[in-house]
Amino acid sequence: MINSSTMLVPPWLESLLSTSFFTICPRHNDSPRNECNMYCLDCMSGAFCFYCRSSRHKDHPVIQIRRSSYHDVVRVAEIQKVLDISEVQTYVINSARVLFLNERPQPKGPVGKGVSHLCEICGRSLLDPFRFCSLGCKLEGIKKNGEASFVLSNKNEEEIPQEREGMQRRLPTKEKEELREGRQQDMYRSTPPPTHSNSRRRKGIPQRAPFVT
Repeated sequence: MINSSTMLVPPWLESLLSTSFFTICPRHNDSPRNECNMYCLDCMSGAFCFYCRSSRHKDHPVIQIRRSSYHDVVRVAEIQKVLDISEVQTYVINSARVLFLNERPQPKGPVGKGVSHLCEICGRSLLDPFRFCSLGCKLEGIKKNGEASFVLSNKNEEEIPQEREGMQRRLPTKEKEELREGRQQDMYRSTPPPTHSNSRRRKGIPQRAPFVT
């Protein structure tokens, strides 16, 4: 008997969410763009790099995974073509609207004051009145009660852009992140030293006027 939740979830999603990205491709170890940050929805065979896409998945539906502070994200513009992402919180990072693939670790402790929206699965605070913080948490919600779905319909395609208009929220300052597209030297780049304003510069030693006889 087919579980009702399997009818609400595409067959490739759980594989995508459990895949490890940004490893070095063993077939193109010495190439410059060898990070495995792509996933094929037809083959469902794990992550692969730019060169593998050209040679093995040229005409297949492929999505690119990006990274924000060591957490995997996907651009809304890509994922909403193949999934109903309604009820999942989205963020704007470097002018790109994205959502997180999986639940992110968070400090344990009481919920802060003023927090009115929480993920139904992991309890993470949300910026807007959504139900889930990530695709992974929405998947868990479907498995629990079946009250949501990832399956696109004509109604979804018309309503989602209207629901998201005006909700392109940026991450809070304490959680502000930068979107990485794959280059390891960028992903692990050290934080630049803080800059100082001109008002805090130490004044130079005053110079005497030349003595005129």
